[in-house]
Amino acid sequence: MNRRTAFLTTLAVTTALTLTACGGEDTDVSGKGSDKSADSTSASAEPTLTASASRRPTMTFPSDAKNVFEYEKTGDAAKDAALRDSTLSVNSVDEAIFKGSTDTEALGFYNVDRALSGAIDFVRRYIKANDTWVGETRYFDYEVKLSGDKKAYVTYCSDESKSFLKNRKTGKVDNTPTTADSYVLYRTALTRNADGVWQTTDVASARGSEKCQP
Repeated sequence: MNRRTAFLTTLAVTTALTLTACGGEDTDVSGKGSDKSADSTSASAEPTLTASASRRPTMTFPSDAKNVFEYEKTGDAAKDAALRDSTLSVNSVDEAIFKGSTDTEALGFYNVDRALSGAIDFVRRYIKANDTWVGETRYFDYEVKLSGDKKAYVTYCSDESKSFLKNRKTGKVDNTPTTADSYVLYRTALTRNADGVWQTTDVASARGSEKCQP
């Protein structure tokens, strides 16, 4: 199966977001193939941090797994910070999977409320199944909108066609074929905390979304 199936099932139950809007705002994302310039950042890259940089946890991935985030910087400091921390939220969940623990510092640093409880359930499913993942997952077609000074909504797509489940015990990789379900649309809500960190609070998703198809 694709590596995020369990996560999507969990969040479909726990999230308060809908797949048509976030907080009443239009959060439609553009389809793949736009001519925007993109910033491509791997999970192992060190992002440029501003607020509370000294207190941000360091995350590491194994050499055989990588997240790649492709988005255009907006030039708006708040929007760009929300985009950056949205990617770090994704990395924090995957780091917990690689470490086989829900007690990692980053998981609770970048995720709170329903997003955190859903992430914990998701990581525990991996731990119970003795699974991890390998390969590369690409995140693209980002859109960010602000609501006041402390709320943001970020939508984006993922391409899981090059990432696969791997059993920790046997080392066997589940090389599933690429299908429409390899592409997922995410809609997320974030809140900026007192330290200036944009924490993900809610996640909604649609696997096989036409918006994300190649």
